[in-house]
Amino acid sequence: MLNQFKKFLFLLPQRSVKSLSALLVASSWLGLVISGCAPSNSANTNTAQNVSNQTQEKTSLIRLGYQKGGVVPIARQRGELEKRLAAENIKAEWAGPFDRCATLLQAISANQADIGGCGDIPGLSAIAAGQELCIGAVQRPRPESLSSAIVVRGDSPIRKPADLVGKKVAVNQAGAGEYLLLKVLEKENISKDKVQRVFLAPSDAAPALYQGTVDAWAVWDPYISIAELEHGARRITTTHPAPTYSVMLVRNEAAAKSPQAVKAALGGLGEEYDWLNVNTAKSAEFLVKDIKISPAVAKRVTENQGPQLLTTPNADDVTKIQKTADWMLEQKILPKRVDVAATICPTAK
Repeated sequence: MLNQFKKFLFLLPQRSVKSLSALLVASSWLGLVISGCAPSNSANTNTAQNVSNQTQEKTSLIRLGYQKGGVVPIARQRGELEKRLAAENIKAEWAGPFDRCATLLQAISANQADIGGCGDIPGLSAIAAGQELCIGAVQRPRPESLSSAIVVRGDSPIRKPADLVGKKVAVNQAGAGEYLLLKVLEKENISKDKVQRVFLAPSDAAPALYQGTVDAWAVWDPYISIAELEHGARRITTTHPAPTYSVMLVRNEAAAKSPQAVKAALGGLGEEYDWLNVNTAKSAEFLVKDIKISPAVAKRVTENQGPQLLTTPNADDVTKIQKTADWMLEQKILPKRVDVAATICPTAK
């Protein structure tokens, strides 16, 4: 082939030969440049991928849903949790406030948030209803806590649970209020059919009680303290006959795809509780800003709650929550049985 090419050159005019030679030289040079650039382009691609990976790490996101009151909005005000997570390349965002657990958990299931705190009763109800949630951490019950009660108007003739027979009691359906009422009636050997449950959200139950539409209200703080201090209501129960857990619920997909961010967020919230336990006066100040309540109400709420600890659930916790879930099923509060062990997040195992 080389000899044939030489013959071809010999037949061409001299000027054409020079032009073709120049073209061949240029083509050879361009080939060298292209081949020489190839490794460099590969390196640039790797560098771009590394930068992209670093960016993804820096923008790892965890969205914290919250109701008014509780640790999450206080953590938002303090700003320390955001700093802690940022140091681990996790960005914290906030979703809320939601008016109650049910709407918060619906938001988590709808991918509007990743983590949110609620009582175990609404949490179990949401899971039984098919919401994709898992339990990431728990607060164990405190039998001496005064943060839940059945309250009546100050001028009501109702003095004790037995006086509720034939009366209307506002509760949040399948939530902490309904559970409290049923447990109180069970303890007093009163048939649940003898007391009419009126299913209302707290925003509707409060005026219903004050205006006399219902006779009593099974509820939790800060509503108890507001009712007592600002509306002259009074308790007919003190401590809970069957104290419940508080739980941090996590969207299943977030627990599976972002386990480190979930664990870091729950660990940071645990530290927020530690801070609250030591700084009760400051905690009350944050409540005033968050819920727009009076300092007196905020102080009472903090006192009623007492010290709080967020921890990973152990086997004993699972057994106790399972007992609650089974009782709720017996009472037809839950539509189906919840296997509590299967609802523990992989990050908590």
